[in-house]
Amino acid sequence: MDQNKLRHISKAITWRIIASTTTFLLALAFFGDDAQAIRKATGVAIAETILKMVLYYCHERVWFSVKFGRKK
Repeated sequence: MDQNKLRHISKAITWRIIASTTTFLLALAFFGDDAQAIRKATGVAIAETILKMVLYYCHERVWFSVKFGRKK
């Protein structure tokens, strides 16, 4: 595999880990003393990861289909 592609894939994965961990910790802080705080924060982090991947895909499809600045 091309080194640049491998670097981009690695960067995407590590960023997703950082972003989801941040969401988990933030949700955990919001749920505070709730007995189910860890379970709820985990659910929020999983839902956030899936939803953001779907939204990013849709965002990319819109940008691909709209010809911003492209010459015909």
